Amino acid sequence: MELRHLRYFVVVAEEGHFTRAAERLHMQQPPLSQQIRALEEELGFPLFRRHPKGAALTAGGEVFLQEARAILANVSAAAARAARANEGTEGQLSVGFTSSAAAHPLIPRVMRAYRETWPSVNVEFMERNAAELTEAVAREKLDVAFLRRPVSRPPGLQFHTLLEEELLLVLPVGHPALARHKGKGRPSIALTALRDERFILVRRNGAPGMYANLVEACVQAGFVPNVAIEVERMLTNISLVAAGAGVSAVPASMQGFHGESVVYCSIRDATSALGAPLTLVCREEGQTPTLQHFLKLSLKQARR
Repeated sequence: MELRHLRYFVVVAEEGHFTRAAERLHMQQPPLSQQIRALEEELGFPLFRRHPKGAALTAGGEVFLQEARAILANVSAAAARAARANEGTEGQLSVGFTSSAAAHPLIPRVMRAYRETWPSVNVEFMERNAAELTEAVAREKLDVAFLRRPVSRPPGLQFHTLLEEELLLVLPVGHPALARHKGKGRPSIALTALRDERFILVRRNGAPGMYANLVEACVQAGFVPNVAIEVERMLTNISLVAAGAGVSAVPASMQGFHGESVVYCSIRDATSALGAPLTLVCREEGQTPTLQHFLKLSLKQARR
C-alpha cells in the first residue's frame, strides 16, 4: 500500500464515480480501477459498491476514508514541518551562558530578537561555567554558548569574539584606596594599592583566562596576589566583596550589582590583556539552520 493508493481512493470516494475521479487525477479510468481493486485485495474487503451510476462506499470504505484522510493530512503536515525545520523557522535550539556573559545587555537583546523573529523554535537554556559549556558544545550536548575568555579551544569548535569590554576592580564601599578619589566619575585604582588585599576570584577551572591574566598583571605590578577565596560564579564574588570579604575584578557590564555596597573602579595600570571579551562558541560542522540563523543574528547584534 502506497500513499498514491490512498489519494486515488479518497478522490474516487469524493467523486462517487471512477471516470470523474480519473479525470480529476489526470489518468485513465482502467488503471485507476485496477489500483482500487489492488487496494481492496490487500485490505481483504470491498471499499465500494459499484453500480451503473458510479460507486458508493461500503461500511468498511466509510471508516477507511476517515483514516486515509487523516494519514494524508499527517503526511502533509509532517512535510510542512520538515520544510520549516530545513529553513530554520521551526525546530530546537539549546543555548548556554556563564553568569557574567548573561549579565551583558547583548545577551538578552539577542535572545529577544531571536524569539521575536523565529517564535516557532523551541529554545532551551543552560547556565554553567566556561569549561563546562565548552565541553557541552564539543560533545553536542549544547548548540551554542556565550562565555567570556575561552578556557580551552577543542578542535572542531568556532570561537567568535562578539565584543571586548573593560575589566573593573570591585572594592567595598569605604575601602582606603578610594579615599583619594573626590570626583563624581569612576575611580581609577592602581593594582599596587591592593598588594595587601584578599582577592576573590572565579576558580581556575571556570575562568582561567581572566583569572590568569589578572594574577599576571599583579605580578608585573610587583606582587603576588593573595587569592583568599575562589568561587564558581562571578556574581558570587561581587556579593562577597559587598560583605567585606575582599576585593575582586569583573567585566564592566556587571557594575550594576550591589551598587550600594561596592565601588567599581578602572584599573589604572591595566593592559590590553586585562580586557573582558564576550565570546560565542559553537561547532564548525553539522550546524542546523536554526543555529545558523542564531549565529548571524548574534553577530549582527554585536556589530551594533
